[in-house]
Amino acid sequence: MRDPDDQTFPAVAVPERERLDWLRLIRSRRVGPATFHRLIAEHGSAGAALEALPAIAAAAGVEGYEVCPMPVVLKELSAARMAGAWMLCSADPAYPAALREIPDAPPVIWGQGDVALLSRPMVALVGARNASSLGLRMARKLAQALGEAGYVVVSGLARGVDTEAHSAALDRGTVAVQAGGVEVIYPSENATLAGQIAAVGCRISEQPMGLVPQARHFPMRNRLVSGLAKAVVVVEAAARSGSLITAKEALDQGREVLAVPGHPFDPRAAGCNQLLRDGATLVRHAADVIEAIGTARPELALPPAEPRADPPRRPLYEIAALHGLILDRLGPVPVTEDQLIRDLSLPAGRVAQELVTLELDGRIRRDAGGMVSRSI
Repeated sequence: MRDPDDQTFPAVAVPERERLDWLRLIRSRRVGPATFHRLIAEHGSAGAALEALPAIAAAAGVEGYEVCPMPVVLKELSAARMAGAWMLCSADPAYPAALREIPDAPPVIWGQGDVALLSRPMVALVGARNASSLGLRMARKLAQALGEAGYVVVSGLARGVDTEAHSAALDRGTVAVQAGGVEVIYPSENATLAGQIAAVGCRISEQPMGLVPQARHFPMRNRLVSGLAKAVVVVEAAARSGSLITAKEALDQGREVLAVPGHPFDPRAAGCNQLLRDGATLVRHAADVIEAIGTARPELALPPAEPRADPPRRPLYEIAALHGLILDRLGPVPVTEDQLIRDLSLPAGRVAQELVTLELDGRIRRDAGGMVSRSI
């Protein structure tokens, strides 16, 4: 998978054989990031978790469960080799430390480009795809100034604000997080920019090689954009937009959320103005961002993070049982999350955590007003 003499590939901590098991485990049906980490914690290794999975699935009422076959991951590894992509496991030293902190950190990411950028402090710039000329100019100025202050600019390679932010930060450092496979460029109009980022910046994805992104993949991508960054700056956003999903993820992850104000008659500013009303930091220029989070000093080696004691994890069969209770209570007609919690007579924090897991697995959906329903 790697040529050890090629220094463009990152150093790894997970042994080669174990990496195949990691990839098989995360590609197995019904195993999302949160479930992956629980399985590793409970069974000690990906190989042991793979052996235990069929019995765990049977205990949860899933008959005939099979883990991801080895030929599937070998095909993915071959595609990565053809694309010149490198693989990082969350235990590898080059894996972004900030991303490792989030509860549903992707166990495996594929990347192209300069892996060293992932160890530098980042700020996310996100916003409307149909951004105004003022919005694009603001994104460009923020990206340039934040780059000069030492920050890597991270965004989602979408058209509009994302494109402007990546382009303006190319010479200082930018990371693009993709919703599909790392070698699948979406939108296709950003193919040239994506090539430039791979040459001097970095592109990453948690999705399998070759995956063409669907609508459900973009919220998953957004949590990585915010998870990588110290702060998320929303430049322009409608009242219901992917940028607000990123802002919500940022708040849940303990990141700073900042927004550029806009004219109240412009629907592209409605989301930003809503964030400001709800307590986000107002941004007029990059100095406001730097004041909120400090000046980056990437030239100084960062001290290793203190080991964190992970909270006690419940056995996977308990999690599967709770998922079953939640799904039994839900149907296609949305109910409020508060009502669901009352019906289950369980602690709100416990239910909320599993709702996030089920949402990322595509088994439930959230709607405006705190409503939740079962996916059909």
